[in-house]
Amino acid sequence: MLLTEDPSAFPTAPPPSVDDPEVIAAHDWAAFDRVQEMSNHWDRAGWTPSTRAYYWMLSFPADSALAEHARHCQDKIRNLNFDSIDADGLHLTLGRIGTTDDVTLEQLDTLLATTAAIPTARFRLQAVPMTASRGAVRYSIAPWTPVLDLHSKLSATTAQCQLPLRKPTAVLRPHIGIAYCNRPTDACVVREAIRPLRDMDSVGVPVDRLDLVELRREDRAYRWRTIDQVALN
Repeated sequence: MLLTEDPSAFPTAPPPSVDDPEVIAAHDWAAFDRVQEMSNHWDRAGWTPSTRAYYWMLSFPADSALAEHARHCQDKIRNLNFDSIDADGLHLTLGRIGTTDDVTLEQLDTLLATTAAIPTARFRLQAVPMTASRGAVRYSIAPWTPVLDLHSKLSATTAQCQLPLRKPTAVLRPHIGIAYCNRPTDACVVREAIRPLRDMDSVGVPVDRLDLVELRREDRAYRWRTIDQVALN
């Protein structure tokens, strides 16, 4: 999959390797090192308290090694006063399908049946501590190839069902957030807080299912209702 530069993505340019953990981690950190001020993650157009939208995502158990690792990292950056993501809220966003006003339940049923019929292999990721973007503290993720392959298949099935994903695979930058920035913040302060966490070991993240969810914002957090899950074989 050929990735492209995109000013709305972070990092804007893809890494030199999409599978080497050290290369990905260094590339993410270099991009964040150029950020002078982080912005309020919640200050985004298009979301209201009543907004509900369907997404493909990967979610992770609240009792997983990833959740335990994330809690440790969150404890180390409490002084930033960011909005930590709960253990049951850790996720990797794959793509937005559409709002509940624009997508019917019949369309979702067709999409789920079409997606379940395609070959999708389970895989394992590494969550590589620790970096940030313009609006969140997050894990770098490696390798990207299985995530990109899955996203590409989802793009094909959603397009087939007349529900194209908002963003193409070419601009996907896989990551898992642990805390959202909730105000304009000097990025130097954040770098100093998370720099010691970069020496921690990575944590393995098994991926054996895909979630279709109805996503909402609630009390400066993302919450969702799982519509259905597709097992990865």
